[in-house]
Amino acid sequence: MSTQQKPDPNRDAPILWARNLVKRFGRVTAIDHCDFELYPGEILAVIGDNGAGKSTLIKALSGAVSPDEGEIHLDGRKVQFSSPLDARKHGIETVYQTLAMSPALSIADNMFMGRELRKPGFAGTWLRKLDHARMAQIAREKLTELGIMTIQNINQPVETLSGGQRQGVAVARAAAFGSKVVIMDEPTAALGVKESRKVLELIQEVRDRGIPIILISHNMPHVFEVADRVHVHRLGRRLCVIDPRQHSMSDAVAYMTGAKVPDEAPAEVAEPA
Repeated sequence: MSTQQKPDPNRDAPILWARNLVKRFGRVTAIDHCDFELYPGEILAVIGDNGAGKSTLIKALSGAVSPDEGEIHLDGRKVQFSSPLDARKHGIETVYQTLAMSPALSIADNMFMGRELRKPGFAGTWLRKLDHARMAQIAREKLTELGIMTIQNINQPVETLSGGQRQGVAVARAAAFGSKVVIMDEPTAALGVKESRKVLELIQEVRDRGIPIILISHNMPHVFEVADRVHVHRLGRRLCVIDPRQHSMSDAVAYMTGAKVPDEAPAEVAEPA
């Protein structure tokens, strides 16, 4: 059985791909000539042992760090992100493990943080007044689209929500503004069983709406439940990409820890035109 999932020649070109990414921090090489592909409409899980470099890879793809070498292409165009804000402008949204939310602000204010809507006309243009009613309406619509119906008051502070509800708001924010790619960093790490189940359903709902997702997780049962492909990261580079329907969780853990070697070297993937 091959451990490298071969690219389908009839498949769409990857929406996000990278070649030979290198990132060094002093004498430490965090990413060592790493390749990456994310295809439209898929959930790609990225797994790896602590220190494997997967976090640095994701930071490079989301604009948090600038690679020293290599190139990144998004939707057929070469891109070079100067910051996470720059990546957001290109349609890449990231849901961080810490959620990056302001507890004292309302749900609507958190969803529009950094991209607030202003009132039309003189009040918004010259007085810089925010259109709170419109932001609340859009926030409610986005939460409803994802089936997050347990939040009754869109203006309640985020600090009054449960962990699962906060994660749901973060996912809804990413889905609302991530037009190309959504990256999720350990979205169920601090949640209980019931709340984790809801977040997994949200992830699948976002994918079903046509937005591809990069899922970074140490939770193998969650990875194998929702992922279409699994990128195994080891020693700063991609070791292999496996199909979770053809491999076990034990296989994945063995590959990423070095206890087992893939049957084949990773296949070369032709660069999209």
